[in-house]
Formats: sequence, C-alpha cells, structure tokens
Amino acid sequence: MKISILISSYNKGSYLEKCIQSCLNQKYNDYEIILIDNESTDDTGSILKKYEKDITIRHSPKISKYSAVNQINLLNQALVISSGEIICFLDADDYFENNKLHQLNNLFSDNYEVSVIFDKPKILTNDTFSHFKIKKKLNKYIWPTTYPTSSISIKRSFVKKFFENNILENYPLLEIDFRITSLSKMIYKNYLVTDLNLTVYRIVSDGIMSKIKKFSSNWWKKRLQAHYFIFDAYEKNEIQYKKNYDFYITKAIVYLLNHKTI
Repeated sequence: MKISILISSYNKGSYLEKCIQSCLNQKYNDYEIILIDNESTDDTGSILKKYEKDITIRHSPKISKYSAVNQINLLNQALVISSGEIICFLDADDYFENNKLHQLNNLFSDNYEVSVIFDKPKILTNDTFSHFKIKKKLNKYIWPTTYPTSSISIKRSFVKKFFENNILENYPLLEIDFRITSLSKMIYKNYLVTDLNLTVYRIVSDGIMSKIKKFSSNWWKKRLQAHYFIFDAYEKNEIQYKKNYDFYITKAIVYLLNHKTI
C-alpha cells in the first residue's frame, strides 16, 4: 500500500535535514514525501533547495496566532495533494527509524479493522534518549495518553473524516496529536498501539508543547478546551457522558483567570 509522509515545518532548520533523510532512507518503496513550510525565516529555505527533486515542497503563510491551528492547516494542505492510503505525520524536528514504513505496512495489513496506529517513540532531549511513558489506566472521562504527532499513522479514510469534521476555531490550543488520540481511543475505538520504537520525538524549547508551561493561564485554558472537545465528540456520536470534577475545577480556574483584576 502507498504511504504518504506529511511534514509540517517552521524554523526547524537545525533538525530538518535529519528529518528528511530519515524519510529518504526508508526500507520501503511505495511512498511519497510532502513538506509544507510555514514561511520559515531561518535556513530552512536553503536546506529545502537540496531536496527539491526528492520531495514535494510547498510554502504557506500562517493563518492564526495559534501554533496548533497553523500546524493542522499545514497538514491539511499536505493531505489534499497526497495520494497515499496510509498517512504518516512528521514534525520537522523529529525523525523516523528506517524500518518504520515497512513495519506500518505489515501492521495495517495484518489489522484491517484498525484505522490509527500509535508507535512508542524514543524521546530525545539534549542528545539523551528516554522511554515514552504511557498511562496504565484510562479514565473514561479524562483524556488518554497523547502520542506525539510524529508517532501517529492513520488510514486516509479516517484522517479525511477527521479534517472534515474538525472545527479549529473552537479549540485553537489543541494540537492535532491530542485530537486524533482522543477521538480514536475514546470515540471510535479503532486504534492499535505497537511497542515498536519507530519514531524519534525530539524535545525542543520552541516546540508547540514546550510553549505552554504547566499551570500557566494558557495551560488551564487548553485543559478546558480539551474537556469541551471531548464532550462535543460524545454528543455528536450520541454517546452518554458526564462532566467530572476535573472539568468543574478547570472551568472555575479559567473563569477566575479571565476575571482577575490587577
């Protein structure tokens, strides 16, 4: 089956070559690489020139002040011009192991009912590798372990449905990895988690996840958006749910943050 690798890029010149080379070095033949750059201002342009014959490259301006919205917009644009049956997302500061596509082809072929596959990434922080931590128990009303965007592979039929029904403006702080993880695990139940380490996820200071500090104002607002996102998905799919204590605490804190006086 054909696999499309969709790369979103913005000012990741320091890591971009490693990212692209990891795709070109795959031990699998039937695939394409599509990169959409968010008009980077670093050396990304000069790096991409070296790969113009090897990958499809497009440039697109930012459409929002929110990084998550811009990332999803780039991946959606890449999806439109892609043709693979399987879609692999890849952030420009991450990279794939050279057997990833081969393993994905086997996993999807052996598990026909599965629409989403999460592989367990290696975490790279300052040249040091560590293991990705997974929540052992899923609380029905609190979101599950969110896998990094680059470790998510998804059937075209499902990702198309995801983009068509995903309203960005309502949840601008929610990244694509949370959206796909929560929908596939909590709503559609059409996923597979493999213990194979097929992706290297790099922790960088200017990454989307790093920009929102824990317990900051935006952290609480993002948490509240996550609750509403899940509730909205339950309602659209006519699944019964209840709002738990975490939702009410988070809602109260966001209310206080929005109405605080200096």
